[in-house]
Amino acid sequence: MQNQSKSTETLIYQLIYANPMAQKQSSMFVRSPTLETVLMVEKSIEKHSGEFNRTEVWKSLPRKVMWQTYLVILDYLESINKIAFDKESKVAYIWNPELAKMLRKRKEIKV
Repeated sequence: MQNQSKSTETLIYQLIYANPMAQKQSSMFVRSPTLETVLMVEKSIEKHSGEFNRTEVWKSLPRKVMWQTYLVILDYLESINKIAFDKESKVAYIWNPELAKMLRKRKEIKV
């Protein structure tokens, strides 16, 4: 009876801790920010563009955001070319809507 109990414990341990797919699937969406949070971070970066590094921007946010969620937002904004980081790790807002409007009007560019 004790041997069967031990094998059951081993199976449970493997299912919970040793299965990397189970861990990956459960953590994939853990830090998914809401649109409201992304916009809040984006506005804060635009307001303090070039002044603050990523930690200072995070501390200046009007609402608390988990650090991991904040990093996901920064990665997203950088990937769509709305922000950039300089040599001193200061965050700059680089999106220019007027330039985008002008570029859309050009015949060579298809949107």
